[in-house]
Amino acid sequence: MDSLPPNNQPAVPRNSIAEVRYSLPELLEELKAERATSSFAMEKLEQHEIGKMFKAKGSRRAKSAK
Repeated sequence: MDSLPPNNQPAVPRNSIAEVRYSLPELLEELKAERATSSFAMEKLEQHEIGKMFKAKGSRRAKSAK
C-alpha cells in the first residue's frame, strides 16, 4: 500500500507545473513601463543596427572578364 500524508491525499510532486494567472491590466501596465525604460530603447536600437548589417547590399564581387 502507498504511504499517504496525514490528510490521506496524495502528495503533490515538487516539480509539478502550476498554473499562474496574471491580471491583464497589470501586465499591460508593466509592459508600458518597460517600453519606457532606456534599456528597452537600447535593445530596439541594437536590433535596428543588426538588421542594417544583414540588409541586402549590392554585389561585392567584381564582374568576370570576358
